[in-house]
Amino acid sequence: MAARLVRRWCLSPLQVVGFPVVQLHTSRTMRASQKDFENAMNQVKLLKKDPGNEVKLKLYALYKQATEGPCNMPKPGMLDFINKAKWDAWNAIGSLPKETARKNYVDLVSSLSPSSESSGRVDKEPGSESVVITSEDGITKIMLNRPAQKNAITIQMYQEILSALEATSKDDNSVITVLTGNGDYYSSGNDLTNFTNLPPGGIEEVAKTGSILLRDFVDCFIDFPKPLIAVVNGPAVGIAVTLLGLFDAVYASDRATFHTPFTQLGQTAEGCSSYTFPKIMGPAKAIEMLIFGKKLTAHEACAQGLVTEVFPDSTFQKEVWARLKAYAKLPPNAMRISKELIRHNEKEKLHAVNAEESTALQGRWLSEECMNAIINFLSRKSKL
Repeated sequence: MAARLVRRWCLSPLQVVGFPVVQLHTSRTMRASQKDFENAMNQVKLLKKDPGNEVKLKLYALYKQATEGPCNMPKPGMLDFINKAKWDAWNAIGSLPKETARKNYVDLVSSLSPSSESSGRVDKEPGSESVVITSEDGITKIMLNRPAQKNAITIQMYQEILSALEATSKDDNSVITVLTGNGDYYSSGNDLTNFTNLPPGGIEEVAKTGSILLRDFVDCFIDFPKPLIAVVNGPAVGIAVTLLGLFDAVYASDRATFHTPFTQLGQTAEGCSSYTFPKIMGPAKAIEMLIFGKKLTAHEACAQGLVTEVFPDSTFQKEVWARLKAYAKLPPNAMRISKELIRHNEKEKLHAVNAEESTALQGRWLSEECMNAIINFLSRKSKL
């Protein structure tokens, strides 16, 4: 899925999959030869890390400008998200001379390519999977592993997490399960490119399959039989926040924040948060988050009951994992039965809420309001 998304974003010289800070050098004191340009295109293919969609759009625009000149294509339609973003990036360059575009392309690629990558050797990077699953001392850890993309969740990642939870629920050696993120973010929520890879059935098919996947995904959290812990190592956005009401404990670093900007994107709440959040923090506070998009600090989220405990970031990992290892030594059947006693009376309600939220979102994804909001967001992200 990720590979298909990358291919849809870029031409063949740009087939790379986060977001390093780069500078476009416009100095005209040195020129880039055609050979330099071709070498840069080859270096792009060898990049080990995804430079992010904004950088890929810059590369695309500079490549087109260097080879064809100013944008000469008709503007794509509103629903053609990918080609519209590419068109906007190329068109924004204006009348930049081909030589300057070629030089800027070479400089940009150079800034993305450390000397260790220029040798032409491609090694598989350990732990390069988007979801890394490890088991040790009775703890199954599911780690979101796209730090350069702020652990944004792709469709493939949804499927991998769902499969991991189903397998872990049946693993007798796994006592507790932990969801966390690698890097600075816990998760920035949905990768909005999930909405841009249109199948033959168009946006209607995307909305329908997305609604089914979301419902199955959240159902798996509702039904998970063992203690489920969120280790929130940094900022959390969207579904990474709304799911927290289905966890048994939420431990957060004091640098974590909690943000649900659904209305901004023309969407509505999911993860059963329309039910769990008012129950946890009261209707007024839930409305502030889910409708008005108020962002909470870790301590605010803890005071409102969404987070179990907050730890200093400097000692967060050490303190939390010491506690989790102690929990994993508790009698597993006793914990499982206790969770069932606490949770079972609400399961039917949660499944009904999940179904209702998923249906509502399917309708929102097909609405002009939501489409315009997503297009505006992607357009802002793609500006040079």
